[in-house]
Amino acid sequence: MNIKLVESLAQVVQSLSPEERSLLEEKLKAQQEQTSSEGKERPFYETATPAERANAFREWAQSHQGDRSSLSDEAISRESIYGERS
Repeated sequence: MNIKLVESLAQVVQSLSPEERSLLEEKLKAQQEQTSSEGKERPFYETATPAERANAFREWAQSHQGDRSSLSDEAISRESIYGERS
């Protein structure tokens, strides 16, 4: 830790006018917010390329292939879906 630098900064801050201190606080707060937002991990959909998103979708679809149950032809026939219409 550089003690002399910290002491020099403290003297500079003490010599600032109230308006200058207010401006300094705003700048420090903005810098802190920017730093904290940079540390957050962005979601996959914001950072992935179209090819990466397509690949992820294909992998997801393949991981669900065994989960689907087969419906009979009767279950998906037009008559069973719409019934008798007048």
